[in-house]
Parts: sequence; structure tokens; C-alpha cells
Amino acid sequence: MASAPKANAVVGQSGGPTAVINASLVGVIEEAKKHPEIQTIYGARHAVAGMVKDEFIDLGKISPATLETVAASPSSALGTSRDKPDAAYCRRILEVFQKRNIRYFFYIGGNDSANTAYIVSTVAKEANYDMRAFHVPKTVDNDLLVTDHCPGYGSAAKFVACALIGDDLDNRALPGVKIDVIMGRHAGFLTAAAALGKKRDDDGPHLVYVPERPVSIGKFLGDVEAVYKKLGRAVIAVSEGICDADGETWAKKIAQTAEKDPHGNIQLSGTGALADFLAAQVKNNLNIKRVRADTFGYLQRSFPGFQSPVDADEARRCGRQAVLYAMEQDNGSVAMKRTGNGKSYGMELFRTELKNVAEKTKSMPDEFLNADGNGVTDKFLEYAMPLAGGLPQTEYLAGYPKV
Repeated sequence: MASAPKANAVVGQSGGPTAVINASLVGVIEEAKKHPEIQTIYGARHAVAGMVKDEFIDLGKISPATLETVAASPSSALGTSRDKPDAAYCRRILEVFQKRNIRYFFYIGGNDSANTAYIVSTVAKEANYDMRAFHVPKTVDNDLLVTDHCPGYGSAAKFVACALIGDDLDNRALPGVKIDVIMGRHAGFLTAAAALGKKRDDDGPHLVYVPERPVSIGKFLGDVEAVYKKLGRAVIAVSEGICDADGETWAKKIAQTAEKDPHGNIQLSGTGALADFLAAQVKNNLNIKRVRADTFGYLQRSFPGFQSPVDADEARRCGRQAVLYAMEQDNGSVAMKRTGNGKSYGMELFRTELKNVAEKTKSMPDEFLNADGNGVTDKFLEYAMPLAGGLPQTEYLAGYPKV
């Protein structure tokens, strides 16, 4: 491999914001400053959309104190984009890079972002332009291949777990059925995190439904009725992407005219239709008077004050490592390997090929889901608990013996 070129770098943040994507951004900036090969560190405003418009800021001029505040802030500090570039789009990006002598490209995002880095790297090679493209992982869905888990997931999992702790206490005080619809189009990792806060035997969520396990309305209503008869209440966590027994999502079935995102996906998180539909099914078919439903929507992505310390640290490390890899390799994606669990939890970083991550997703393994398709196993709790970085303890006095 040729020595690292002396040139400029650009970093962008793509796709949905998270609580720690800015920690990855700061990791890239602080490590890039250590290397004389990297001269100016550009920040792309609104990701690839800003790159094609030649809209950048000089990140090297941002003070260390401001960067620390940025690292602790949720959402994407540079702005983001849902654009899905093809080869022609990426050739326009390359033209801007050539104009500004940008030869280091760091892109923080999910599988589509890895694909963008892959395409940019490919068109650069075709143009005989010496450039190094690295993907820094990010997604609350936790569905990237190769890596054990994704920066952004731990903090979102902490938010979901805390929200369900509070919802369960609320439901204890005023019993009924409560349904919470949580992000997760194809993978149920985030919805499953609702179970992390369960401490007592009768704690909610009592039922957890994820895309990996199709469920008919009949099965759903039977599960709810059984829990309600036993406890006099039921708290239910439902992934936005849950499917009927035929494999089609319930959200799609109930949306006759469904809004779609730029990638052609049915809009799931910006509507409460699924929550309202499920609540109506419970109320009308089970004759339960108090039925409530919430759609968490975008709240779980960038809620301030819910950074998991583990998540923030790992996100920053991934940003730093991308720069270190760029000093030796021409492209790749940063990935994480778990080295321990529980109190001995540990993680190490490694490089994988961009093509191994680009445009692909993973699902929850079978060992994380119970046989009934309505809950998670201890193996999942063992996997996810260290990533959330600690949860609050609660108490409920009405559960004490009567005198």
C-alpha cells in the first residue's frame, strides 16, 4: 500500500440521527488532527447533499470545548441526508473532492452509507484518483452485518427501556392495556430492548413482538387476553415492522395510501396508524375499556440526556479508528467484536470490507427470541444490557402485602 497522501479530508453524517453519531464525528476530527498527512478537515453540510453542492465547514477551527459539547449532543451536528447516491451522483461528489484535493472520505452511517463509501471508492479508482474511503457504523436499528453491535443502538435501547419502565409503573397505577410501537422495520433489536428494565416477575412489557416473528391478529389478541386475565393489565412492545402470518407488515396492510421515504419504503415511524389499529382491535374484540397506545416515532433516536456511556465511548473510538485505518488502507468499514459480557464486557475494533456491510442487514438470532414469538430470552438481555450502560431502579408500594 502506498504511503498516506498529504491532502484534505471530509467527514459526513448520513441517515437517521442518533444520540452518539456526534461522538463518532468528534472521534474522526480529533484523530485527524494528529496526522500531518491530513491538512484541512472539512465537514459536509447535510452529508452527500452538501458534498455535491460544495457546501463544507472547516472543522479544524472548532474549539476543543465546543467539540466536547458536540460529542455529548444528540442528533447530527453537521446535518444529514436520505439521498441514496448512484454512480453518477458519486462521480459528481468526486469532482468536488478533486477540486478541493480531498483524498480522505469518512462517512458515518448505516448500510446505505457503507454503500455510498463503496461507490465513491470505486469511481475514484476508475478515475485513477488516490482516495481513501472509510465507513463509520451507526444505526439505532442495530442491523449492520459483521459488527457485533452498532453505535447508536445502546443509547436508543436505554431510552426505550426507561420509557417502558415508566410506562409499566403508569400501567400499574391505572391498570389497562398499553401498546407501545417502537422503531424497527426489519430487525427487532430496539423493540426487544423494552425488556431490559424488567426486575419484578410481573413487570412489563409482558409481550414483545418483533419483525422476525410473524404474528396473526388472532394470536396477538389471544396473547393479550391471557396476560390481562392473569394480571388485570398488559403492557406490550410492538415493532413498527411486525408482520402478519403471511409475511406482510401490518403497517402496510392498514395503510391504503402509504407515504414512502426516498428509498421506496413504506413510512412507518411518522404515523400512529399501527398503534391505533392494534388498540382498536384489543378494545373491540376483548371488550377491555382502558386501552391506550403510543408510537415512539423519532423520540428514541435523539433524546437528550440518554446517552449510554458505553455507547458514546465506542462511537468515539470508531471515529478515531477510521482515521487510523485510513493511514494504512484505501477503504473499509470499522466493526466491533465483543470480548466479554456482563461485568467483564469488552469490545475490540477491526476492519472489514465495505462490500461486506453495504446494503445488507441482519436480523435478531433465534436464540434471542422465545418459542412463543412474543418475548425475548436471557441471551438477548445478556447481549444488550452492557450496551445500555445502566438503568434506574424503581419501587412500587401497592405490590407490598396488605395488612
